[in-house]
Amino acid sequence: MSDTQFSLNLTPRFCETDALGHINNTVIPVWFEAARDPVFDIVNPGQDLSKWNMIIAGFNIVFNAPTFYGADVTVKTHISRVGNSSFEIAQSCWQNGRQTAEAKTTMVHYNYQTEKSQPMSDEVKAQLAALTGE
Repeated sequence: MSDTQFSLNLTPRFCETDALGHINNTVIPVWFEAARDPVFDIVNPGQDLSKWNMIIAGFNIVFNAPTFYGADVTVKTHISRVGNSSFEIAQSCWQNGRQTAEAKTTMVHYNYQTEKSQPMSDEVKAQLAALTGE
């Protein structure tokens, strides 16, 4: 595992399967959100909801292969782009050595009082950039 990415290991639950025996397509985005916690902690240390400062501007997911109940899953997360007030998170879901899904999520550093994006600090941008491998 690279030091420019985070990894979350999950055990699929039986209740997450659909009628075809696959993990339901609504579950994997929830797994991706859970795997974004270390990134959230960079932008909002302690993830204090009273000081929450991020919104999702867009999310795209591609399902490459079925994910099944009965085998552990690894979600890999890294930063693919850092801008002035936004950044992109790239994630992939792996089961038995096979990539089953991938996603890109655009996050915006946001001020809920002014209802506008705001620049991230140089410190936060540097921490995020360190996760791009650049």
